[in-house]
Amino acid sequence: MGSAERRLVLLRHGRTGWNASRRIQGQLDPALDETGHAQAAAVAPEIAALAPVALISSDLQRARQTTDYVAQATGLTPSYDERLREYSLGERQGLTHEEYAALDPAEYARFRAGDWDDVPGAETQAEVAARFTAVLKETAAALDVGETGLIVAHGAAIRTATVAWLGWPVERATDFRGLANCGWVELVERPTGRWALAAYNRTGASPVVE
Repeated sequence: MGSAERRLVLLRHGRTGWNASRRIQGQLDPALDETGHAQAAAVAPEIAALAPVALISSDLQRARQTTDYVAQATGLTPSYDERLREYSLGERQGLTHEEYAALDPAEYARFRAGDWDDVPGAETQAEVAARFTAVLKETAAALDVGETGLIVAHGAAIRTATVAWLGWPVERATDFRGLANCGWVELVERPTGRWALAAYNRTGASPVVE
């Protein structure tokens, strides 16, 4: 990797009890569970080895708790931004997948396929892409050549923002599998000024629970 490249690293939070029980979180605010804390503690030194100079996190608890470990490992003082939150999933937040499937099987099938735009009260892909990439633009603009900015956020929002940041149709996000807890994405700037996907769903040595 060239030393002159600016880089953005997008890290998903550690596991929560709701992840483990397949309950839809959206913008509700469960905490990390024991496994999630272990994942965050394990990934923090790996992320620190990437030498980030800026640390920005979603303000939701699961992202903030993950960020605490990264901040300790990097020595960086984090800032928090609500634009990095997960999708708001409206009326379906708080349901388990089984409850959602029983409530509306056809809608649930579309949800599982990644089509969330018709979930009642939910944000659209375009809305999430716009708010999240605005933070990426601000973060990248503050980096000097060769520097790395670190974002700690949420799996679906990261996936959507990655596709939008690269200039691809936002619907392409469903071509990517979901990020593992404490998996991360690396985006690097080419000499042309365009950005490239350098890594997706890296997990290093951190414990991964499917």
